[in-house]
Amino acid sequence: MTLLNKQLVLSLLLALLVGLPAARPWRETVRRPRPGKARLLLGPLLALLLALLISAPTFWWQATHGWPELKVARVLSHVDGVSGRLLFLPLQLLQFSPILVPVAVVGLRRLLRDDELRWARPVAVAYPVLCVLVLVGGGKPYYPLPLLLAVTAAGCEPVVRRARRSWRTLTPLLLLAAATSALAALPVLPVSAVAVTNAVDIDQGEQVGWPPFTRAIAAAWTSIPTAQRAHATLLTSNYGEAGALARYGPAYGLPTAYSGHMSLYEWGPPPDGDDGPVLLVEQADGQHRLEQPFSDCHTVTRINNGLGIDNQEQHAQVVLCTGAHRPWSVLWPSLREY
Repeated sequence: MTLLNKQLVLSLLLALLVGLPAARPWRETVRRPRPGKARLLLGPLLALLLALLISAPTFWWQATHGWPELKVARVLSHVDGVSGRLLFLPLQLLQFSPILVPVAVVGLRRLLRDDELRWARPVAVAYPVLCVLVLVGGGKPYYPLPLLLAVTAAGCEPVVRRARRSWRTLTPLLLLAAATSALAALPVLPVSAVAVTNAVDIDQGEQVGWPPFTRAIAAAWTSIPTAQRAHATLLTSNYGEAGALARYGPAYGLPTAYSGHMSLYEWGPPPDGDDGPVLLVEQADGQHRLEQPFSDCHTVTRINNGLGIDNQEQHAQVVLCTGAHRPWSVLWPSLREY
């Protein structure tokens, strides 16, 4: 079912398929096939076939729309590839917790050596394979974490068994591990500390300032004459801004925000009947890309989250234009951004 929404799971399936020969039942079935042992393969193969059938509409849509998932992956690799590769190991350790690394090592050794767990041996092989795939592809460092958690789970029982008389030592370590993982991966820090974590992982800072961002957009929206608002359009530079307005905008009476960024492009274009003013959010890079198809544009206000957090919305311009040169259905393809 995951393939209906996230094609990244194909990397996980590929890594598991590479590791599958490490399982003894698979090797024995391939070398000396017997009816009883062949049934061991029948279930996984049928499950794989069923998964492909269920996800066939998603792949058909991708194929008929030029494989946007691959385009997004290429952009991520180009923009974040170098930093992602350099931070691959540090971010994994931070988000997973360095304290749990010995448990993961025990789990890896157990999966590779323990005959009772030979059925799960492909997981031990798949984790490093998936790490290589992510490094080569320039993906996000957290992509292989689910397999790392599975490897760690295999190490929990031996570690607890050996340390059953050392709970006074083990319990604080586990609490510290949970704390380090939470600090690195969850929004538990005060906003004032996000400036520090932003230097390592910018994703944590991208939701900072959504309420003041929405208030600024709402104030700019009121600068449009009331009679023209019914045919006006709200356009953002990225899907994060559109998400902020979808979350907080209804309380201010804001309409649906459109964006040509990533997959949100598929939710547009605005109706051709919305031929009135266009209120758009321009990034603070000074290139004014969104303004080009529109006429008589002027800056209404600038975004300031009031917290000093340098994210994509900080100092962005809220620009009001009188309208578009072409109908939205014609203009929309030129507004696509990856």
